[in-house]
Amino acid sequence: MTAVRRQILQLASCLAMMPLASRGAAAQAYPARPLRLVVGFAPGGGNDIVGRLIGQWLSEHLGQPVVVENRPGASTNIATESVVRAAPDGYTLLFCGVSSAINATLYENLPFNFLRDIAPVATLIDYPSVMVVHPSVSTRTVAEFLDYAWANPGKLHMSSAGNGSVGHLSGELLRMMTGVELQHVPYRGNAPALADLLSGQVAVTFASSASAAGYMKSGKLRALAVTSARRSETMPDVPAMAEVVPGFEVASWYGMAAPRATPAGVVARLNEEINRALADPDMKARLAELGGTPMRGSPADFASLIASDTEKWAKVIRFAGVKLT
Repeated sequence: MTAVRRQILQLASCLAMMPLASRGAAAQAYPARPLRLVVGFAPGGGNDIVGRLIGQWLSEHLGQPVVVENRPGASTNIATESVVRAAPDGYTLLFCGVSSAINATLYENLPFNFLRDIAPVATLIDYPSVMVVHPSVSTRTVAEFLDYAWANPGKLHMSSAGNGSVGHLSGELLRMMTGVELQHVPYRGNAPALADLLSGQVAVTFASSASAAGYMKSGKLRALAVTSARRSETMPDVPAMAEVVPGFEVASWYGMAAPRATPAGVVARLNEEINRALADPDMKARLAELGGTPMRGSPADFASLIASDTEKWAKVIRFAGVKLT
């Protein structure tokens, strides 16, 4: 276990060691005024919608307004820094995602350490990604795709939302695990990366299931595999990549965090309420419409996920020599 992994797990374990009486007192007095939820994404996207759904639930069930503040930029680093520097009183929260685990290695001089400077509150949802190809690509399974890629190194072009994006790193993870050589073509965002796949300018991409679902149904794109460890409930006929490449898994998750040293009782109260939201049938149905699967768990569970993904993506980034441009 690495030092950073021990650090984040020790931080999360503080909640479990805190006396129940002090936890209860802190939670009972909280919240006494409006909360601010900082979202590092532009308004209107799927991630922003999820943040607002959770914010609305918390507002209704905590009895205080939850004001959503969009602070996009620098792959969520601007939003994260603003929360890291906020008072650790539970009134400033961060809607964060897997990009935070990636950024820990991708950015060389961050003014914060995500593992050290945040208090994990709760996981929210997992967005499965799907490996999709243009219909002109003759391969119809992952095994056939790998055979073709091995026989034709560098011939297949892969689009992504940019260097260091989840889609890019999914391709690099596949290269690290199988040795296939795909020609990476970075774009400035998911929309243009998907547009050039639809036009046949590139052969393959790793896209979110929500963005690719309509094109798969219409036959404009063909799904080869989902990147989750098991088949997705929303796409049961699409194999999991791990069925062909054992151990392959890419999880695009979102969660809630707070500044380090936020009282454990406050974290526990928020975690309890978020887990209640994720178990609500109406909320689950709304999240399913957005392509997300609820991920209920404890702060320690979220801490473990952050730590493991930070280590995982650090290995991939270093293996591939990924640099921001």
